[in-house]
Amino acid sequence: MKVNSAAAEISPDLCPNSLPALEFDIRSIFAAGQSPCGLIDETVARLKPGQDFVLLAPFEPIPLFTKLAGLGFEHSSEKLPDGTWRISFTRN
Repeated sequence: MKVNSAAAEISPDLCPNSLPALEFDIRSIFAAGQSPCGLIDETVARLKPGQDFVLLAPFEPIPLFTKLAGLGFEHSSEKLPDGTWRISFTRN
């Protein structure tokens, strides 16, 4: 499954539970001076039970960790060599 929009691209990534994870790259949204908050909310709302969410961001979005923890998500994050943060969210 691959969904393209003018603001961002969402593509699959294999996850351990065999459902494809939704990957959402928000770097271009920030580069355009816009907020990705609404699009992130829409993406999370579209997740199927057991489906993971992977976010690519230009910084570590710490407030998002708290927000998604309230929805039952845990996260792990890593800084990639190009400076991008890759954050994986999984439901508890």
